[in-house]
Amino acid sequence: MITLEEVKKNTEIRHLIQGAQEQLNALGYTEHSFRHIGIVSKRAGEILETLGYEKERIELAKIAGYMHDIGNCVNRYDHAHSGAILAYNILKDMGMDCKNRTDIMMAIGNHDEQTGTAVNDISAALILADKSDVHRDRVINTNLSTFDKHDKVNYAVTNANFTIDKNQRKVILNLKIDTKISPVLDYFEIFMDRTMMSKYAAKFLNIWFELIINDTKLL
Repeated sequence: MITLEEVKKNTEIRHLIQGAQEQLNALGYTEHSFRHIGIVSKRAGEILETLGYEKERIELAKIAGYMHDIGNCVNRYDHAHSGAILAYNILKDMGMDCKNRTDIMMAIGNHDEQTGTAVNDISAALILADKSDVHRDRVINTNLSTFDKHDKVNYAVTNANFTIDKNQRKVILNLKIDTKISPVLDYFEIFMDRTMMSKYAAKFLNIWFELIINDTKLL
């Protein structure tokens, strides 16, 4: 089967990732490039691995995580759907079998909270991994005086710890938010849809999603 390492070496995929970030830079978005996709890929794989899924499903989750934002190279709007089609065709050219590339396409096409939801194990792992990546390292804008709410919330998160508890069957997102930069309420204003999407994705995997902010359990 096609592996994550082969995907990482694919020149076309690399150019799409780079182009996507160039476009998002011009639009003033947070980082969606190699740092982000590396974290999402790793977490998606770890979720399924910890829950005892087969190696093939784990590898597919890692690939979906690595490729999930390539649609931003087309346009930020509807990037999940355009990215899913791009990924399907690239993986087809690479020789991945139809069932596996279809599962990855479904996962990528459903990772955006505005249009998607968990539809298979890979998509559920991708959603949990993607929506948990909130941290000041994602903020590209260095001028604090021009921060929008997304910049402020991400920059306010000084520590984000994502853990998977196999015994209690839950994933835990533990955040430290500097309230001098952004109040906790702003986090929920921006991320409520993503939080609810994560809860449903966890439920799809028969686990629980737990959110802790500044040592207070909120979900």
